[in-house]
This record gives sequence, C-alpha cells and structure tokens, in this order.
Amino acid sequence: MRNLLLVAWLALPLGAWAYHEGPGQDRTALDAMDAVITAAHDAARAGKWKVAVREYEAALAKQPKNPDALSKTTVQRLQVELNKARMQASKLPEAREELEALVEQMHADADTDPVVLADARQALARSQFYMTWLMRLEGLDRDAWEPEIEAARQNWRLLAEQAKDDKVAVQHRTDLEAAIRLERMELEDLQGLPLPGE
Repeated sequence: MRNLLLVAWLALPLGAWAYHEGPGQDRTALDAMDAVITAAHDAARAGKWKVAVREYEAALAKQPKNPDALSKTTVQRLQVELNKARMQASKLPEAREELEALVEQMHADADTDPVVLADARQALARSQFYMTWLMRLEGLDRDAWEPEIEAARQNWRLLAEQAKDDKVAVQHRTDLEAAIRLERMELEDLQGLPLPGE
C-alpha cells in the first residue's frame, strides 16, 4: 500500500506537467483572448472603432490551437462584431465582403446558431445599404448599385419573415422600407441628405 501511495505521489508532478502542456495551454490562451475581447467591447462602446477593430482582430488571432477549446458560435460572434466595427471604422468594403462570406458559410452549416446568423445577416444588409448609398453618391450607373440594394432588401425581407419577436420584425420592415426608398430616391434628393449611420 505504501508503494502505491509513493508511486501516486511521485506521478503527481508528471500529471500536472501533462495538464499544463495540454488543456492548460488552451486555458491560458482563452484567458488572454478574454482580456482582449473585453478591451474590444469597451472600445466599441466608447465609439473608438479603429481600436475596437484592432482588438477584435487580436482576439481572433489568439484563438487556442485546439479547435474544441472554443465554440464555433463564439468565433462567429467575434467575426460579426469585428465587421460591425469595421463598418464604423471606414472599412466598409472589407466588412461587406467578409460578412457576405461569413453569412454564406453560416447558412451552409446546419449547426449554426440562428441568432448569430440573423445578426450577421442584419450586419450584411446594413453594409449593402451603405455601399449602395456611397455608390449612388459616386455617380455609378444603376447596373452597378442595384444588385447591392436588392441584396439588402432580400436580407431584410428574410429577417422580417423569420423574426419571432414583433419589435424585431418591425425594425426589419423599417429597414426594408428604407432600402426601397433609397432605390427609388432621385440622386439630387440623396445628395441633400446626411450620410446614414448606425
């Protein structure tokens, strides 16, 4: 019995070392990532969009090497928040492209959280709306900007149809009406309006 206790006592440091090199590394990476995410959220709340973009990018770069250590939903939520911050930090084209790819990827995955997918689709529709606004102000032809606003309309229509909460559905219908107004608005009227914001 004494020998068994002695062997167990001597194996304890070996077990601690194995934990430190395996799951312990994931825990350390998650702790570091959590601190960066908190800084990113704080910067976004304060309206410091460039700082928020930098912090969200750093958080995504600090993901643990073990893919099971962090849920796919958390990563997708971070990507959505990153691209929302990019839209506010004058990186609209980049955010729009990444959101489109993210929504397609999430839509194809059966395990996607529908709340995160709806949030990503809402952000994509907003980016398409803003892109249309800017394309129209730049004087591009209808053939260039019409697919953007049509995609935004389709996204908001889908969101309005899928919304379970009446207040959310009303917001999506309001956004849909804004997209229709933008499409029908004369350029002279559009030029007299301030740029849209969040």
